[in-house]
Amino acid sequence: MVTFDEFARLEIRVGRIVSADDHEQARKPMYRLTVDLGPEVGKRTIVAGIKAWYAKEELVGKEVACIVNLDPKTIAGVESRGMLLAAGDGVEALSLLTVDRQVSEGSMVR
Repeated sequence: MVTFDEFARLEIRVGRIVSADDHEQARKPMYRLTVDLGPEVGKRTIVAGIKAWYAKEELVGKEVACIVNLDPKTIAGVESRGMLLAAGDGVEALSLLTVDRQVSEGSMVR
């Protein structure tokens, strides 16, 4: 079990995907995304293994929930500075968590 205090340590913000490129060096099909997380956090590179479910063109402009206070992780030579949140089994179905109304980039998920 996770305590509420442990969960509250996660900084989850809404980000707008501004670019999506193939991550050619990755062993698995992945994208290198640039995500605008608002003025406090700025733009970040996030590597995501969502290529099997999303075309690059449909990602650009999408507002997604991201964890922004994870330790950076280098994935096939690219530093990833966040994680997109998604739902699904990761095999046949996967859906990015998005907002259903317009909110500013960087808005906190509460």
